[in-house]
Amino acid sequence: MATVDLFAIGNALIDQEFKISDDFLIQQGLQKGTMQLTDGPTQAALYQNLLNSQDYKGQASGGSAANTTVAFSALGSSAFYACRVGNDELGQIYLDGLNDADIYTSTKSKTDGVTGTCMVLISPDTERTMHTYLGITTELSAEQVDYEPLKKAKWLYIEGYLSTSPSARLAVKQARQIAREHGVKIALSLSDPAMVQYAREGLNELIDEGVDVLFCNEQEALMYTETHTLDEAFAKLKLKNHTIVITQGAKGASVYSANTHFHLGGRRVTAVDANGAGDAFAGAFLYALNQHMSLEDATQLAILISSEVVAQYGPRLDIENYAKLLKNFQTECA
Repeated sequence: MATVDLFAIGNALIDQEFKISDDFLIQQGLQKGTMQLTDGPTQAALYQNLLNSQDYKGQASGGSAANTTVAFSALGSSAFYACRVGNDELGQIYLDGLNDADIYTSTKSKTDGVTGTCMVLISPDTERTMHTYLGITTELSAEQVDYEPLKKAKWLYIEGYLSTSPSARLAVKQARQIAREHGVKIALSLSDPAMVQYAREGLNELIDEGVDVLFCNEQEALMYTETHTLDEAFAKLKLKNHTIVITQGAKGASVYSANTHFHLGGRRVTAVDANGAGDAFAGAFLYALNQHMSLEDATQLAILISSEVVAQYGPRLDIENYAKLLKNFQTECA
């Protein structure tokens, strides 16, 4: 196994994306902008309903941390993804997709079971709502994780969605311990307001004594800290975490650390799909830090990459587009 810059651990899901009406969300009793866990038969019924009545946009390999890892790798750094897929067609499609993006995986990730799937529902206002059947990924455990690449990595990235799985939290605990022993920096995303609302104890366990970089959006930050302003949220989050990055959609992002506090505005794009935007932001931000860019430049690059994701359907750009955007960014900064 080659040495990698980023070791990421997260869910492995095949996304089925639909453009839907707000009325459809109301009819199905789904809360806009959040992720809801479900079982296989319930999701299958929803999927058929979607095919019959809504606008199908396509299939893609997803998973929050996987989207982050793809952005990180496509910009030019090396990465490994630890996950669990089933020994089925979708599982092989998933791993092949990561490998095609030059991301390392392990044969340990493939086991008996059904690969997870996610119905990604895009509202007219571009907000994404997710209806997720985790399948075998809910049983991700230390046994499916090859920790060797982590020992020489520069960053460990943890997906907040793992907060719902006891076995996954134990796998993350082991990853955190290895990271500390080998001087690997740790980054984590709160991932979704639903995780803050329903899996707070699990998130606390993932965060443990704190991380080097914490990613969250404005809603997640306020919910997690039970505050009313970003300054109040920062005051609580900084007690355990070194750098806090709070994304604010079209308004840009706010970054807090011991030495700096700033806000950068967003880019104007024609938004069509917010799915994967936060994931892409985290991947670009970590790539920039891995290249020793300043926090300001890292934020600016992350805003650029994530805004381009918002301007298309699907959670990821075509692989070659990341490098093109980076080249343009470097030219403008020169």
